[in-house]
Amino acid sequence: MKKNTADPARILDTALQLADICGWERLHLFDVAATLEIGLDDIARHYRDKDDLVEAWFDRADLAMLSHARNPELKALNAEQRLESCLLAWLDSLATHRAVTGQMLLYKLEPGHIHLQVLGLMRVSRTVQWWREAAGRQSLHLRRIAEETLLTSAYLRSFVHWLRHPEEAHADFRAYLRRQLRCGPLPLLLQRP
Repeated sequence: MKKNTADPARILDTALQLADICGWERLHLFDVAATLEIGLDDIARHYRDKDDLVEAWFDRADLAMLSHARNPELKALNAEQRLESCLLAWLDSLATHRAVTGQMLLYKLEPGHIHLQVLGLMRVSRTVQWWREAAGRQSLHLRRIAEETLLTSAYLRSFVHWLRHPEEAHADFRAYLRRQLRCGPLPLLLQRP
């Protein structure tokens, strides 16, 4: 076996490309290693298991959203528009491997993967926290708690909808996302920082 460098981004990209062909469940790390002409030990230096690849994939999406938050045009938008724009940037970063992203979530939700389910809840919380930060939300105490709860609900509904409707027009999805951000008491909370 020829020895290549084991760049973490290259490992993740290769895993995603292979999973596009065979599906996330059928993806094996030894196949990733063979494709890259590296050893499993090279993968293990960066990823302890397949779930670490999932985390890296969602970390990449979080970073794309945070990078998008640098856009100076966001400051001119209201809170709802900033949230919409940031979540769209997050989803756009996942779009190249949309089906695999859904398969990753199903993998985490399997009954025997309770440890992954707990980590999945932490992942949702972390992404929503970054989403709020990217949108410049400054609410505190009970207002922050209520906002986080409502945004988590809007995030989950929108993400699942996006995964389940890959053929939906971008404008139709944006309209769906706007409805989620205008649902219930959330618009009242978003009127203030």
